[in-house]
Amino acid sequence: MKKNEVRIPVLGVFATGDPRIDEDSRKRCRNIIKMVSSKISKAVKGIKVVSSDVLVDGEPQADIVANEFLNSGVNILVCVPDTWAFPQLSAISLVQQFPADTPLNITCGNSGPKPGVVFAHALNGALAQYGRLAHLNVGSWADTGLNPEMSKSTEKDLIDWVYAAKTVVELKGKRVMVLGHDSMGMETALAHVIPTRNNYGIEIARLDMKLLADMLAKKSYDKKELKDLRSWLEKHLGKRIALPKPGDSERLDQSLAMYLIVRDLMKEINAVGGGFMSQLEWGSDRRALPLPVADIMESLFNSTFDHNGKKDVIPFATEADVQGLLTMLFFSRLTDGNPPLFMDFRKVWEPGEIRGVADALKIKYTGKEKWASKGFVDGDNSGSASLDWAALPGASEKEIMKGVAMPRADEGYFPGLGNSVTFVSPEGIEGIAGRLAYSSLTNSFTMIWDEAETISLPEKLCDKVRHTSSFDWPHTYVCPKYATMYEYKHYPPANHFHMIWGLPVSRLQFWMDLTNTVSGTPWAARPSFVEGVDRPTPLLYIQNGGEFNAKMLRKK
Repeated sequence: MKKNEVRIPVLGVFATGDPRIDEDSRKRCRNIIKMVSSKISKAVKGIKVVSSDVLVDGEPQADIVANEFLNSGVNILVCVPDTWAFPQLSAISLVQQFPADTPLNITCGNSGPKPGVVFAHALNGALAQYGRLAHLNVGSWADTGLNPEMSKSTEKDLIDWVYAAKTVVELKGKRVMVLGHDSMGMETALAHVIPTRNNYGIEIARLDMKLLADMLAKKSYDKKELKDLRSWLEKHLGKRIALPKPGDSERLDQSLAMYLIVRDLMKEINAVGGGFMSQLEWGSDRRALPLPVADIMESLFNSTFDHNGKKDVIPFATEADVQGLLTMLFFSRLTDGNPPLFMDFRKVWEPGEIRGVADALKIKYTGKEKWASKGFVDGDNSGSASLDWAALPGASEKEIMKGVAMPRADEGYFPGLGNSVTFVSPEGIEGIAGRLAYSSLTNSFTMIWDEAETISLPEKLCDKVRHTSSFDWPHTYVCPKYATMYEYKHYPPANHFHMIWGLPVSRLQFWMDLTNTVSGTPWAARPSFVEGVDRPTPLLYIQNGGEFNAKMLRKK
């Protein structure tokens, strides 16, 4: 057996053709294949792009290209037509040789001479007719010339789709590792093993927390690496690591050792994400021997660096919140590894309430500030807060760690003690805030989401808000784009929610289409379609009573 290598998604680019067209037109088609392949290869990491210079004029060519692609491991298809062709004889004959859930994109210019756009509509209509999902990207490139270049907007739409398709394909067969059973009785955190397997192709490996407790007691970790990790932490934080009482230093070492042990356990089974139950048995049940909190461990997994330097984010959920874990995993993969944020959906500050607090503190404001006019949610949870969110995207490790402190854990809730992680996120981080949820009525997952940004508060007001909830935990003040605070506080599907930066709306929507995940945006102010932001609605949805109805029909 060869050394285990990570398989990466393979994307096949092809073009249909018409046997009656002239040689220059055929050459132009082949050049478009090369142009599109090059754009994808340069823009998307972790994907292999293959293409065929055989134009799919009919069934024989469809078989040739399909065989080439199948032998190359192609599991994503992009058709780039530039001339008229006959759908059933060409593209459909090729597509039908691949599994029905193979992501399929049709990208064309809005060209008049041959015309490829007419074929694209004929093909898209034929696919929708027999229930096959495809995404049509009618973009723009020159009508004439042997070497047309697609427009920037056409390229962006295509690349967003490729990232969505890549995320879907690369996570099939992957696994996450969760320590502990159903967290704190939170039904919204359940590991829905079979629906998750069937819908996303992801396995959930479940381990008992006793394994971690035993490995911690046996000191099953590299002692030198533990010293290196602690030295690195002390170099950055110094006295901001609170160790006021006897035993605190030993408990800090245990917390850091947990990171090393769980990291190695995940590496053993090639896990791409994880979660840890913790409460109540691990650190809160006084009938047992309470152990230190896992906050530092969880934060390190969700961060882009640790004591060894830059590293890949491994989405990790506190309280074994599997739906939170999946949300962060999908968010991170869709952004090529950006750090996800895990938060309690804590106190929702409506505009009138926060203005009243500001008035009582004699804080001057104009009323135009986001916190005063829109309100915000105090995202605040002791665990899983990625350290990267202590600074703006692109900040250095040193800049990030300047804003981080590690106070002693709340002894009332966590008698096992250890250290929490705390910071206040800066304003100006834009992205998507949302949460995956499952319903047994439809056996479906829904992503409830909105565009959002982080905001800041005047210092005295910030201090008051932090003391209103848990002062010594991370705080991220999240302001949604469309949701009112009244809507926001009534519609969350769980007590946790999550945020990611750098995720275009259309990319998220493409992913929801490809995974048949329901899109939940119950905000009255959000239009049903925002041009330039949303992806075009697939024809399959339009012909079947809308997105939700079509997705339910596709499950049958």
